[in-house]
Amino acid sequence: MPRIDENARDEDFWHAIAERYDVAPGPINLENGYFGRMTRGVAQDYQRNIDFINRSNSVHVRQQFDNTQSLDIRNQLAELLAVEHDSIALTNCASDALQSLIRNYNGLQPGDQLLISDLEYHSVEYAMRWVARQRGLEVIEIVHAHPATYEHLVASYRDAFERYPRIKLMALTHVTHRTGLVMPVEAIVQAAKEHGVDVILDGAHALGQIDFDLKALGIAFAGYNLHKWIGAPLTLGFIYIDPHRLADIDPDMGSERYPEPDIRTRAPYGTGNIPAWLTLPKVLQEHKDLGGSTAKGVRLNYLRDLWVNEARQLPGIEVLVPDDPRLQCAITSLRFTRLQDQQPIVDRLLKDYNLFTVARDGSACGSCIRITVGLATSVDDINQLIKALRELAQG
Repeated sequence: MPRIDENARDEDFWHAIAERYDVAPGPINLENGYFGRMTRGVAQDYQRNIDFINRSNSVHVRQQFDNTQSLDIRNQLAELLAVEHDSIALTNCASDALQSLIRNYNGLQPGDQLLISDLEYHSVEYAMRWVARQRGLEVIEIVHAHPATYEHLVASYRDAFERYPRIKLMALTHVTHRTGLVMPVEAIVQAAKEHGVDVILDGAHALGQIDFDLKALGIAFAGYNLHKWIGAPLTLGFIYIDPHRLADIDPDMGSERYPEPDIRTRAPYGTGNIPAWLTLPKVLQEHKDLGGSTAKGVRLNYLRDLWVNEARQLPGIEVLVPDDPRLQCAITSLRFTRLQDQQPIVDRLLKDYNLFTVARDGSACGSCIRITVGLATSVDDINQLIKALRELAQG
């Protein structure tokens, strides 16, 4: 395989990668942030595992998966993140993991404050507000200034910690689903520690497309998805808890399924998608063989820059993520400044240009159009987007 830094522009190479995915005829998908496609090989392996579990049923699950295979898979995830094996527990998705962390964090007293921002995922925001109501806490919400800069993002949290000294716990989204902004996690976590604030990190959109060192970031609590940028079947996620901080998270709903010091008691319990979990080793091997997050991220950012560089030159279009490489990834949003509601543009992109995108709102910059490239996205797809944006910018 060519060197990663040369590989991003190697269209023959990436065409061969795209050929590994089965893509239905129809609109060009520029909404790859919802969940990622499985490669053909992964989908075939998944189907074999469905058939196998359907045949073997609980005999295999109780004798093999519950006792050994699930732990082997857990260990592979820990190695992917370079963390201790006993710091990982399997969940159905990042939301399950994050909500468990939030509702079971036991370091709060009535009158304490929780911190969120306008960029959190809905399930995280709801969970923080629910915990506040249950325990007599106050929710502080900060709204990030737009356009964002690295320095202003960090300063907004430092200011919040100074203004609200009773903040004990905060949510932090690594990559916001609304605009694609990548938060300066390490600097924010360091500021939080200086003020005695614990951080629960939403890593749903980060894993698989961004290189990061979880320990270097200073994170003790996090939730992740595997069906976005890693390429696994749907319904796979996991919870991370630093083993030294396990006692700060109570067993979920008083779980006694495992001994209390076992992190698996902190994850919601239920019958998972076992065929999907049995497919994960193949997914992780493909991810590694491709070059991991480094190779994926370089290619995805290259495709992102192709359309963003053009869009920035068009009148009446505002790109909502800065070109600071520390703050950008495959997901980037834009808006047509003449419109409050961006849904009509989303509709026209689909009807007139065969481009599938999605509208998002909730952040300070208002309604926007989220564009997310994927590994099956071609330069021709990007050129079709550029053509559409040029024509739509003319009114």
